[in-house]
Amino acid sequence: MLNRINSPEYKEITGIHLIHPKEYAYGNGLKAFVFASEDHSLIKAEFIFANVFESPENPLLNTALSSLIKEGTTRLTSAEIAEQVDFYGAFLVPEYSYDHTAITVYTLKKYAHKIFPIVKDILMDAIIPEKELQTYIRNNKQTLQVSLEKNDFVARKQFYKSVFGNTLYGITPTKEGLDALTRADLLALYQKQIRPSNCTLILAGAVDQQTLGLIENLFVSDWHSPENQIQLKAPVFEPAVADFIFEERKDSVQSAIRMGYQLINRTDPNYASVQFVNTLFGGFFGSRLMKNIREEKGYTYSIGSAVASLKYSGFFTIATEVGVDVTSATLSEIEKEFSLLRTEIPTEEEVQLVRNYLLGTMLGSLESIFSHADKFKAVYFSGMDLSYYQRYTESIQAMTPAKVKEIAGQYFDYQQLTKVVVGKLD
Repeated sequence: MLNRINSPEYKEITGIHLIHPKEYAYGNGLKAFVFASEDHSLIKAEFIFANVFESPENPLLNTALSSLIKEGTTRLTSAEIAEQVDFYGAFLVPEYSYDHTAITVYTLKKYAHKIFPIVKDILMDAIIPEKELQTYIRNNKQTLQVSLEKNDFVARKQFYKSVFGNTLYGITPTKEGLDALTRADLLALYQKQIRPSNCTLILAGAVDQQTLGLIENLFVSDWHSPENQIQLKAPVFEPAVADFIFEERKDSVQSAIRMGYQLINRTDPNYASVQFVNTLFGGFFGSRLMKNIREEKGYTYSIGSAVASLKYSGFFTIATEVGVDVTSATLSEIEKEFSLLRTEIPTEEEVQLVRNYLLGTMLGSLESIFSHADKFKAVYFSGMDLSYYQRYTESIQAMTPAKVKEIAGQYFDYQQLTKVVVGKLD
């Protein structure tokens, strides 16, 4: 019988077991990593492409390609693609991030032979119809117009522009940029970027030899890369300059606050330690920022900070929306929390709480074979392998109150922040 009187025994997390994929390298340049599981009837296939940028960089072109790539091929219209995918209970999801574009497919194994040929058409024979492009431009201009009325959207836009400048990480959509999109430019980018030598395929779930044979037949035998090689260029960032950007909106009832700066990414040995300090500071519901500004002061419903890893950089950011009458007070409280973080050693209890939270979150995120594939994907595209997670775990376990103060002093500086406020300053 279940004992409901005594709480479960407490055990520290000492290690995390991760499933390693089987790797396949095909003659056409396609790389595949397979996470097979007999416990599933579902297959998840991610065809991931490194984003290709011309000079000057125009990420809006890559974003548009991601959205329009499945809107028609020589053989199938967008409506026919959607109808066939729905008929077999599958999902076909284009995904865009700063560094990669992906086509993600979810299908039952028994229908893979029906769904993967559609994906083949999209990757090898997309036509990006002019009608669909004009619809995309019109819809996104309307969405942009609405978004520009929202303080948080404008603050985020200003933040990335200030921190990353005219690079793929800093350029955001504009009406002029949308109007400048052409089908010819999109087709040219499609030819450069959507090729097997620029593709990594991550397969997870009910993958067997029959599935792999299907992949080889569809995506190796008939898929060839153009002879010209693509050049992936790292963006050139301007030297960081702390700045204060204020955009007044007289009718606002809330001010959007966004602040941060460029920071290290996952490849840096201190990244896990920085994540630890960020979590303590503002990275979970029990963080210092949340306790002070939400729970004690009641200035906001939510405030948080985050550390993000990108291919060519990383960044630290704080985001919140507060009543216009407490905008200045919120900025003062954030500055105070930075000062405390850098000058005072935290208690062992606080450090232990954050340690348990991070390790528990890591362990809890591995609920299926698909989660293991996601963990692999995160480190693979940073040029690392799964040993990263062992080092990550060791770094989290090694954090002490003194180490928190040391990392805070090195990486968390209020004076260096780009600070953006959209709304009112009381």
